Amino acid sequence: MDQREMVALLERRGIRDERVLEAMAAVPRQAFVPESRLEAAYGDHALPIGHQQTISQPYIVALMTEALELTPGKRVLEIGTGSGYQAAVLAEMGMDVYTIERIPELGEAAARNLEEQGYAVHTKVDDGYRGWSDYAPFSGIVVTAAAPEIPEPLVSQLADGGRMVIPVGPTGSYQTLWKVIRRGDQIERVNLGGVAFVPFISEEL
Repeated sequence: MDQREMVALLERRGIRDERVLEAMAAVPRQAFVPESRLEAAYGDHALPIGHQQTISQPYIVALMTEALELTPGKRVLEIGTGSGYQAAVLAEMGMDVYTIERIPELGEAAARNLEEQGYAVHTKVDDGYRGWSDYAPFSGIVVTAAAPEIPEPLVSQLADGGRMVIPVGPTGSYQTLWKVIRRGDQIERVNLGGVAFVPFISEEL
């Protein structure tokens, strides 16, 4: 499958936001997967990137990005940089992107990947549970690992009207992808369906 076929598949699977589809058509996914996996770069499935982590399947990246409902220039936080692909898609859409990775080797490699592709993304190696309060509030937060519960520090860093997309559930099983919307002191949750993610690892959990 090539990039054009991947985007056509995303449309068939229900991705409607043209800006998301255009970003998925523009970001070279092969630049964010290991060389040994290049032939599978545009397949609609997750791929291992080392350190027991994965690059999410294109459909999940598109679904989570679409659910954020962001417009260009908005500040967005990603927890779990991985190889940098999700951050690249957000940057391609014109977002002000901040991304945190807990594994130094992945964080450093992702920063290089993003720089080589011309994406100006703020990267940091740290425990993502605590978010990045120096730059809060965020209009969007996307979490690419499954937490046992929604981290309160991340909710507190959402702007009023902001949205967070996060998988929640036990390790080794399917989880639920939630869209969390902050409205003042109230939190609304929307179930986006079942997913399977690597676990959210933090000293706080």
